[in-house]
Amino acid sequence: MERARAGVRVRVRVPAKVNVQLAVGAARPDGFHDLANVFLAVGIHDEITVTPADELRITCTGPDAAQVPLDHTNLAARAALALAERHGIDPRVHIHIAKDIPVAGGMAGGSADGAGALLACDTLWSLGSSQDELLAICAELGSDVPFSLIGGAALGTGRGEQLTPLEVGGAFHWVFAVADGGLSTPTVFREFDRQTEGTPVPAPSADPALLDALRTGDATALAGALSNDLQPAALTLRPSLADTLTAGTTAGALASLVSGSGPTTAFLTKDPDAAADVARSLLASGTCRTTRVATSPARGATVVGVVG
Repeated sequence: MERARAGVRVRVRVPAKVNVQLAVGAARPDGFHDLANVFLAVGIHDEITVTPADELRITCTGPDAAQVPLDHTNLAARAALALAERHGIDPRVHIHIAKDIPVAGGMAGGSADGAGALLACDTLWSLGSSQDELLAICAELGSDVPFSLIGGAALGTGRGEQLTPLEVGGAFHWVFAVADGGLSTPTVFREFDRQTEGTPVPAPSADPALLDALRTGDATALAGALSNDLQPAALTLRPSLADTLTAGTTAGALASLVSGSGPTTAFLTKDPDAAADVARSLLASGTCRTTRVATSPARGATVVGVVG
């Protein structure tokens, strides 16, 4: 079935995320882990543009674009295929990813691309799917993809895909230090399993103090509650990240942590001026490849242009 006119172009902007809490339970029989994953969307974005084409194809530009797979393993392609299959559509689209979220950096860049492509194709094909329908497809694609669709702040339970939106009472200011190379999320989880083998792993739950800090917009309180159960595993696999974390806190960050499975590190600061200072100091320290300054929360996947 053809659902899009030639010449139509849909552009979607979708944010990166930081995990302000990532509590990890023991491995489940299916290989996943139960999580209490407090997501916060931040203002670093990929842009996904979808146009009709002779076949499904992916292109990508931007920092580290050469590391992005351009076959059907890409989450953007998988999203288009999943939506098309549900509606009996031939997914002949060109999906272009303008990449700005660090690749393999623990900020859900691939998941963002999946969510963005899903919304873009739904718009291109005039399907009018409900958010619940799109979220169901997102959950099939990956644990972080549903949050990329809704943005803002949310608690993810199950393997992270079951979302409860959270109230945020103000803006939080971040610096992200981008490391050379990436870290594989499955590899980091395997290292977590190795490190916790033979010891009791408590059931994950959200920290009430952290949720309250988000609700009140209190950066100092949030700094005292940040946590990431994957951080020891990420530091074992990439010991140099410890120097980056130290450099950021020495420069005046309120708190630091590894973002998700890493290797990007995140630094919470009190205001935009402090963020700029920390970013400059981190670059000067030589412990990271580049830095990014961003504010949270940010909107989820959003259609920002329809042409034709």
